[in-house]
Amino acid sequence: MMDAPGYEQRLEDLRRQVRVLGRVAVAFSGGVDSAVLLHVARAELAEGAAGVIADSPSLPREELAAARDLAAAMGVRLHVVRTAEMDNPDYLANRGDRCYFCKTALFTAMEPWARAKGFQALAFGEITDDLQDDRPGARAAGEFGVVAPLRQAGFSKDDVRRYARQAGLTVADKPAAACLASRIPVGSPVTGEKLARVEAAEAALHDLGLRQVRVRHLGGLARVEVGEGQLVQAQTLEDEILGALRQAGFSQMELRAYVPPAERMGRPSR
Repeated sequence: MMDAPGYEQRLEDLRRQVRVLGRVAVAFSGGVDSAVLLHVARAELAEGAAGVIADSPSLPREELAAARDLAAAMGVRLHVVRTAEMDNPDYLANRGDRCYFCKTALFTAMEPWARAKGFQALAFGEITDDLQDDRPGARAAGEFGVVAPLRQAGFSKDDVRRYARQAGLTVADKPAAACLASRIPVGSPVTGEKLARVEAAEAALHDLGLRQVRVRHLGGLARVEVGEGQLVQAQTLEDEILGALRQAGFSQMELRAYVPPAERMGRPSR
């Protein structure tokens, strides 16, 4: 049995795959996975690479601003598209396949711009770890022919963080993030008001020094999940947190440690 390829071999495979694309528009979120893909594309293709980010109510304004800054620091052109998932009743219904309709809206908005600018391929930052989860968004990517060079090269979360550190990317150790709609329980409809309430609450908690935060929208109750390493800090700030949540429109709170999906399913988390 042949040994699995090492990191350097995987990296060379990634670079080769990107070069073959010729000109590529990368779906960019500002997270470490898509940042690494965009950085590699820029290094290999120069002006033949660009990022595209969706501006929608499910993207916090602070995340959009950070993504713009990161793209500028990498010297990459970033195009912002408005997406229309909030006009889709299937997305708003939040039945468990919401990500499929979100990614469909992104690729629908992204594709005509990319084609008009001469980009021959669309790509997104899927990695091997993502294969362990149910990812409806990957189904949408397949329907649009969007490629996943990181996954195809065998890149894991450890690999993208290693590359990001070596490249000096500011997101190298950025905690995993998800859109604001992920804070709304499956079966509870997505609304602009709920998204705005969650965004306001999380921004306020970031201002309190809490780096990894999820504010789950449970009606008047906010279930606040923070990175395990900051749980003690959050417990000392309970009065301030409750005050911030009330300002955002919640009346009650629960406080607990954030458990990544992989750990909830009994798998090691990266």
